[in-house]
Amino acid sequence: MVMRNIVKIDEDKCNGCGQCVTACTEGAIEIIDGKAKLISEIYCDGLGACLGKCPEGAITVEQREVPDFDETATKAHLAEQQKARLRNVPVCPGMAARDLKPEVGSSQSTGSVPSQLSHWPVQLKLVSPAMPCFANADLLLVADCVPFAMGDFHSRLLKDHSVAVGCPKLDNVELYIDKVAAILKANKLRSLTVVHMEVPCCFGLTHIVRQAVARSDMKMAFEDITIGLNGDICKTETIRP
Repeated sequence: MVMRNIVKIDEDKCNGCGQCVTACTEGAIEIIDGKAKLISEIYCDGLGACLGKCPEGAITVEQREVPDFDETATKAHLAEQQKARLRNVPVCPGMAARDLKPEVGSSQSTGSVPSQLSHWPVQLKLVSPAMPCFANADLLLVADCVPFAMGDFHSRLLKDHSVAVGCPKLDNVELYIDKVAAILKANKLRSLTVVHMEVPCCFGLTHIVRQAVARSDMKMAFEDITIGLNGDICKTETIRP
């Protein structure tokens, strides 16, 4: 046992978003029962790369007596995690990438109105830039109130698109800028469309995408669609870098 820095997670603050899981390059954190947990002290180097990725401030670094960081064991652990990913065994079932496209000849949905959702997850906090649904995709970035206001959202906008949703007012803007920039860098998108409500705070999604495009150096134009409170499209414009 040695006295050293080690990550501490406040489970009362943790919302289970999983951002710390992807930020930890040692694989020391997993989502268990909806909460982030340090699975082994020997996998944590104490540098705290996960701190800035937690939107709830649930992660701190403290100094206490723990086993020393074991680089050899960590490498073996990461190798096992990689094998699990290849077997499609996710860290958190809710974050597992799933293709929802129906098989040929099957019914797309058991509901009376077919869903046009082609993949899971859809929350911008949870999606990975490496998800197959983003490769060569027509991507919608949607404020999460839009599908509630727009009755024909699935048939009019979502059909044949990949999607990621978030709230530009209540969520972590910097996290979203980084995530969208990472999606742009990792994938050759066919098109990018931003959809938000007409209320002022919702225009923050356009700002997020502007910043993400600049940060990614992709020089990509995108369509910006404004939805009225009655569900109609109020305005559509092309925004160029």
